[in-house]
Amino acid sequence: METVLEVYQESYDERHPLICMDEASRQILSDLTEPLPMKPGTLQRIDDKYERHGVRSLMMFYNPIDGWRRVGCRESRTRLDWAQEVLQLLDVDYPQAEVITLVCDNLNTHDSASLYHAFDADTAGRLRRRLRLVFTPKNGSWLNMAEMELSLLSRQCLRDRRFGTAAELDAEVAAWESSRNSRHCGTDWRFTTADARVKLKSLYPKPDI
Repeated sequence: METVLEVYQESYDERHPLICMDEASRQILSDLTEPLPMKPGTLQRIDDKYERHGVRSLMMFYNPIDGWRRVGCRESRTRLDWAQEVLQLLDVDYPQAEVITLVCDNLNTHDSASLYHAFDADTAGRLRRRLRLVFTPKNGSWLNMAEMELSLLSRQCLRDRRFGTAAELDAEVAAWESSRNSRHCGTDWRFTTADARVKLKSLYPKPDI
């Protein structure tokens, strides 16, 4: 925990950006019966029956300092998917960065080995040298600011809505992403190591005396 909190207190610039990454999934569902439209005093009414068209994986890459984010919408969330998204992060989103600090949870796919599964050794090594991986602890995903941004995506764009196709979902996510980026919506993280040692004192091991 303290490792992540210390990372959040470091200074960053355009050559050494901080990026937080997290994943979620969303079912692709279409209505079997056309919803009844809203009327004055009556909400839209949606039938509980639907048709399922698979699952879309959402990979959030979020710069909390600059207020930038990109959501990769993919059919799966394998090692190859993660590696492809990291390639875009390094070579397309931040080509000028020397090293990117990437905060993510410790799934087995979030590992430099995934780069070697996806690319030739020279390409994987080049990407690995520009990537500093920092992992949130088990049961500590709340430390990842990308998780908060995924929650906003769910509440502001996806909740209580059905998308009949992957293209419809991707388009709505892209519109939300563009709106947030245009307003540079970032995060002012204020929870520090000193705060943790006071407020989360019960979680620390007791020293042997």
